[in-house]
Amino acid sequence: MAERGPNEALTHRVPRGRREAIAIRNDAIKEGVVVAQRLEGKRVAVLVANEGIEQVELTEPWRAIENAGGRPELLAPEGGTAQAMNHLDKADTFPVDKAVGDADPGDYDALMLPGGVANPDSLRASPQAVDFVRAFVDAGKPVAAICHAPWTLVEADAVRGRTLTSWPSLQTDIRNAGGTWVDEEVHNDHGLVTSRKPDDLPAFCVKMVEEFAEGKHPVHS
Repeated sequence: MAERGPNEALTHRVPRGRREAIAIRNDAIKEGVVVAQRLEGKRVAVLVANEGIEQVELTEPWRAIENAGGRPELLAPEGGTAQAMNHLDKADTFPVDKAVGDADPGDYDALMLPGGVANPDSLRASPQAVDFVRAFVDAGKPVAAICHAPWTLVEADAVRGRTLTSWPSLQTDIRNAGGTWVDEEVHNDHGLVTSRKPDDLPAFCVKMVEEFAEGKHPVHS
């Protein structure tokens, strides 16, 4: 499979009806709220495992960040490439900008965590990835996570006392970790932006960019 940048692969291997919907939604994002909330000068860490990312949950937020003037960078436990998926089928591979162990959380303004079942489960087993996520939460920097991605937040002890949403099967894990789970299209808790599934991406991208533009929030205690 050829390597592609996340923006290049936005519509690749996506069913036609969904592809058209994505294009319409991204046009709306580009022309609407996302452009109004500028991200010039802001670096956004996009943290994934080297395999198992849900492709559309990587490419749509990536494009929204770029459309708002931000600079997303793809980080993973290992350098090289990251293999994305369309549900259970292999999709594109993406070049990793930097191994997470070589990245300094202080160099980034915000963190975005795509979903995919295998992706966050793999990240949970990487102490460097978990510590990287925790550093953003401890610093009050905005974090956006969609679908299964809050699994990594649970591992980083980042949901205690917070309210968030996710893919429904994670709700018990979130509650057991001290968080409050809600069934909402998108939920924002002091810069922690979460959504449930790919269908929520339009609302997720708008709120994500809004919070990334706002910047640091008071550290949650």
